[in-house]
Amino acid sequence: MTLTANWSYPTAIRFGAGRISEIADACAAAGMKKPLLVTDKGLANLPVTQSTLDLMDAAGLGRAMFSEVDPNPTGDNVESGLKVYRAGGHDGVIAFGGGSGLDLGKVIAFMAGQSRPLWDFEDVGDWWTRADSDAIAPIVAVPTTAGTGSEVGRASVITNSETHQKKIIFHPKILPSVVICDPELTVGMPAFITAGTGMDAFAHCLEAFCSPHYHPMSQGMALEGMRLVKENLPKVYADGTDIEARGHMMSAAIMGATGFQKGLGAIHALSHPIGAMHHTHHGTTNAVVMLEVLKFNRSAIEGVITDAARYLDIEGGFDGFYNFVSDLNDSLGIPKNLTELGVKDPDIDLLTKEALNDPSVGGNPTEMTYDNTRSLFEACL
Repeated sequence: MTLTANWSYPTAIRFGAGRISEIADACAAAGMKKPLLVTDKGLANLPVTQSTLDLMDAAGLGRAMFSEVDPNPTGDNVESGLKVYRAGGHDGVIAFGGGSGLDLGKVIAFMAGQSRPLWDFEDVGDWWTRADSDAIAPIVAVPTTAGTGSEVGRASVITNSETHQKKIIFHPKILPSVVICDPELTVGMPAFITAGTGMDAFAHCLEAFCSPHYHPMSQGMALEGMRLVKENLPKVYADGTDIEARGHMMSAAIMGATGFQKGLGAIHALSHPIGAMHHTHHGTTNAVVMLEVLKFNRSAIEGVITDAARYLDIEGGFDGFYNFVSDLNDSLGIPKNLTELGVKDPDIDLLTKEALNDPSVGGNPTEMTYDNTRSLFEACL
């Protein structure tokens, strides 16, 4: 027997329309009496957020909120949030929103009682063991998009404000204690956010499915997650009020983020430094580089992609799958390349260096070198 692996799967999830009404009960289950709701600037004043604060207030939990969160959350955002958390005497975090609000909320809860600096907990080796586990505050996660799946993740992506590098902060206890997945919260998403976040979920599933690591549970979740995106993302892009399809997309996001325990790859290795340096939307960036990464990995993944195409009822094996992704991008208004996305005058050498330092490199089916990664960036431009 040569196969060996360490596996761990997610947390308590309350899934269904209208279940945001259970926010007070979820906080009680997590042991919170005075939570801080962390969300992003764009969501702070929207009805979905204000009604959630009303529910909290009615239950005696207060209505404290921190919303100074950038689209790609930074170390400076973390410091600002920690000041609010500590000054308010809070005992837990409701991480509310898309990937930025969820990631930042999780890190604020993680750092609330730590004495070491944030970057000491980057996802490198066993650095997570440096943290005081008992000092991590409880977390309830409430996604309002269907993409990152950060609500079921043990990590957050935070940009170092000084170096402009995206860093993955990892600890098993960053995993939220309770998740509320209410598709009604996603109905108001603009179409371009629906598209970008949906393609983020697809990228997670695709890269997990193609990763060479052994994790059959993730393999199955990734494949079914791709099917849910294929069948439901066009529906919600065309009709944002399709609540059933919205629910399936939230499931796909959870499956992608759970599935990528098996590994990510070049899509994310490229998109992380692009997002950090050029402030692009993460999921949309994934979609833009996806086709070139498929070509880059073709010799290593043609067999598994042919298997996926058969399951997804796509004819033509690898080429059929490639054409499906291309057509899906076009139907969602995804830019054709990074230049069209807004990446101007990039430092390709620096992007290449940062991509090769990204942890996602280890899950790519084709070995990434300086030369072939630089050529991949050039192809994406």
